Amino acid sequence: MRKKVIVSVINDLVTDQRVNKVCHTLLSMNCEVLLVGRKMRNSPELDNREYSMHRMKLVFEKGPLFYAEFNLRLFLFMIFKKADMLISNDLDTLLPNYLIHKFKNVPLVYDSHEYFTEVPELVYRKRTQAIWKFIERKLFPKLINIVTVNDSIADLFENDYGIRPKVVRNIPRSNQLEKKVSRNFLDLPDDKHILILQGSGINVQRGAEELIEAMQFVNDAVLLIVGNGDVINILKDLVKKLGLAKKVIFKPRMSYHELMQYTALADLGLTLDKSTNLNYKFSLPNKLFDYIHAGVPVLSSSLPEIKKIITRYDVGDFIPDHNPKNIAQKINQMLNNQVLMKKWKKNCKFAAAELTWENEERILKEIYCKYV
Repeated sequence: MRKKVIVSVINDLVTDQRVNKVCHTLLSMNCEVLLVGRKMRNSPELDNREYSMHRMKLVFEKGPLFYAEFNLRLFLFMIFKKADMLISNDLDTLLPNYLIHKFKNVPLVYDSHEYFTEVPELVYRKRTQAIWKFIERKLFPKLINIVTVNDSIADLFENDYGIRPKVVRNIPRSNQLEKKVSRNFLDLPDDKHILILQGSGINVQRGAEELIEAMQFVNDAVLLIVGNGDVINILKDLVKKLGLAKKVIFKPRMSYHELMQYTALADLGLTLDKSTNLNYKFSLPNKLFDYIHAGVPVLSSSLPEIKKIITRYDVGDFIPDHNPKNIAQKINQMLNNQVLMKKWKKNCKFAAAELTWENEERILKEIYCKYV
């Protein structure tokens, strides 16, 4: 009899690669998987997957009423579903999962993708932040199975609660990149270097605005921005204001397979988060590993977890600060040094062979096998 697992997340399921990989790990353990999220007005249709999915249509799409509605709807949905294990992704799904865990005596695994209470959306909204911190303080110490995405965030939780989560980094599966298409096929220029900034959270304080300004001083290159986020419209306005329409290309959020086709054609991958809050300071973004798996050298801000990867595997360099002219100078230096670029690309291949989901998921399987 296959064990049934309900995996819940607050997004629309389309581009969440960590959760998708977790579901496939469960499938490899012969589990029956149901992934639950929400559907927004602008959500793309889901692709076909080997596990079941359910997206709830909500009345509210943001603000306190949205979170209240989502948590209530998720609780009501799960209370009528049989499950042998629950997997809650991030603090905004934990309360209903914890209640079902207690009411129905179902094992619960909590996967914290970030240091949620210090995200920039909460740092400047102290009342809202206090509510989430209250929920976390009440529930976190009662949890048995906790996972997070890097050692720095595990350190923070250990300092807060005396409990150290297991660390499972969000790394792609091996051999995910199929044969590359041409630049012409994707309507990208053949005669320019391509810089890429990708992500589903291109938001404030992530260096995108300064990167746009830097493009005024970058030679023989175009910037490809793929994804969405809070500042996309601001970035588009800035491109118009600075007359950079020929140097900056925007592409919407897309499937992971499509995204990696673009990434594989880039000369340099960018991740420029600022250390303005603890969540960003200790982040280890998915795109870092996507760049490495695509064989693309990385230019990053010097944040602790990112710096460990880039330095250990020697796959790129760091900006000195977020001054646009300094960012541009570093980009020009890297692109013009073909000896270093070749070395970094070669090192990406070695790093990608070691940095795989197959290695990371072993920790999850040790947890899951106790219940399924």
